[in-house]
Amino acid sequence: MKIKILIVEDDPHILLGLEELLKSEGYETAACNRGDEAVAAVARFQPTLLVLDVMLPGASGYDICKQLRAKKVSTPILMLTAKGQEIDKVIGLDLGADDYVTKPFGVRELLARIQALLRRAAPATDKTESEAAFQIGPATINPKTFQVKRGKVTEELTAKELKLLQVFQAHAGEVLSRDKLLNEVWGYNYYGTTRTLDQVIVQLRKKLGDHEPKHLLTIHGVGYKLAV
Repeated sequence: MKIKILIVEDDPHILLGLEELLKSEGYETAACNRGDEAVAAVARFQPTLLVLDVMLPGASGYDICKQLRAKKVSTPILMLTAKGQEIDKVIGLDLGADDYVTKPFGVRELLARIQALLRRAAPATDKTESEAAFQIGPATINPKTFQVKRGKVTEELTAKELKLLQVFQAHAGEVLSRDKLLNEVWGYNYYGTTRTLDQVIVQLRKKLGDHEPKHLLTIHGVGYKLAV
């Protein structure tokens, strides 16, 4: 089945460049240049992956991301942002984006991020993947619904967050290096920094209610471990 990528970008030069690049890699593409038309475009095109600019006319990439996740759309989202501040990236991840690339970006990095997202999304549709719910502290993680429940509180998980929790669960009590976690979740061809992992851990602790933390522990100079 051909992989379909929807590009939501208002800069015509960047949009054309992205379309040509992705088509040359064998992907099927569709384009949208307005934020207020993006959600409808996702429903119409049913993309395998969404490349989403942050600054758009009509609605921001943050708004689109929030709307899609509220509709239970689990399509992987790669955000494009001209903003370099860490808080802007955290906001995107917190709203359900799976990764981000800061403009200007290199072709090799962009393709690597896209390939990593596609690899991570594939197991979510594989019925052989474990779908059993599991517990971390007071939180119950349900892989079938991509949700974390703590009492009456329900939090939505991205594909990346769920995979990361499954890796921790499979290696409970073990100290996992940042490199191992990046390889397991982001893939061996990931060209980003470990800061992305650190930011996702911060978001997961919030969703798990692990504020102190007691369960997802930082092992300074090494990585993380799930305390048992």
